[in-house]
Formats: sequence, C-alpha cells, structure tokens
Amino acid sequence: MRYLPVIAALLAVGGCSTVPEPQASSGDSRLIAAEKLIDAFYSFDPKPLRLALVDAPASQLRILYYQGWAEGGNYAVIGRQQCEFVNHDEAVCAITVRDDLIAALGTGFWVTDSFHLTFQDGRIVKVSTSSNDPPDFGAGLAWLQAERPEIMSGPCLGFFDGGPSPGDCVRAVVRGFREYRAARRSE
Repeated sequence: MRYLPVIAALLAVGGCSTVPEPQASSGDSRLIAAEKLIDAFYSFDPKPLRLALVDAPASQLRILYYQGWAEGGNYAVIGRQQCEFVNHDEAVCAITVRDDLIAALGTGFWVTDSFHLTFQDGRIVKVSTSSNDPPDFGAGLAWLQAERPEIMSGPCLGFFDGGPSPGDCVRAVVRGFREYRAARRSE
C-alpha cells in the first residue's frame, strides 16, 4: 500500500511523456502512396487514379485505359499482396484477379497483375504493369487479330494506347475469346 503513491506518480509522469511518435520513413510514405494508387485503380473511378498519376504523365494514358479495361472485364480482386520495394526506387504491387477474360478462355487460372511503380524524390513518376497471363491469352489475342480483325479496328482501336472505349474493347475480346475457345474444341 505504501508504494501506491510512488507508482501513481511514475504513471503520471510517464503519461506526460514528450517522446515523439515514430515518423514514417521515406520508404514507408512511398509504399503508402503505392497502396493508394492501387486503391485508386481498383475503385474504377478515374479521378483518384489521375491524381495518383499526376507526376507520371507518360503513364497516364496506358494506366487509365487499363482501369477502364479492368472495369469492363469485371476484374475482382481475390488476392492482394502488400506493395514492396524491389530496388531503391521501384515498388511492385501484385494483385490476383478473377475476370471475364480468363473465364472465357476456361483455363481455371486466375491472373496476377503486377504494378511497377518508379519513384523519384518520393513521387510516383512512372507506372507500368506486367502479368502472368496464361499462354491461351496471347494465343486468343492472336486468333482474334487473324479471325476477327474488326475487333481491333473497331472497339479496340487504340488498344492500351489511350483508345476511347476500353470497356467496349474488353467485352468484345471476351466474346472473341469464347469463340476462340469453341473453335479450339471443334478442332
């Protein structure tokens, strides 16, 4: 009982500590920016994505097109790893999605898209993507170009280069992939 006032005094002094909270390192703030860009992408709202890409003007057309493509292809995130640095100025964010394209191919395989974000002075200055698409994806696109060229000259005009209708494009490709799959089964 006699130690109770001492303990109370120590707790009171400790509660008034002026030790500052740890601040996020520049790497942490960059990873936060990377995660926010991924959130913006999968919001399917181009406004926050444009803001996230403000310092990456050369990447805007392609990434905004991809966002429209992903929305039109009904991309649903089924696995999301935290973004991580692969070198001093590049972070990679891996996102596994379920989508209409792969479903149309019937591969039973879900794709992991990787966003590669380059930083300069703490800002995202470049964004590119890569994917582990199954071989049928490339074969299906090649089949479409040969058998359904009107898709590439119509709704897919400007394919991943700022074209005006990424949603219409992906829906046409999904229909084409179903045709490709049916043609392969009949061979």
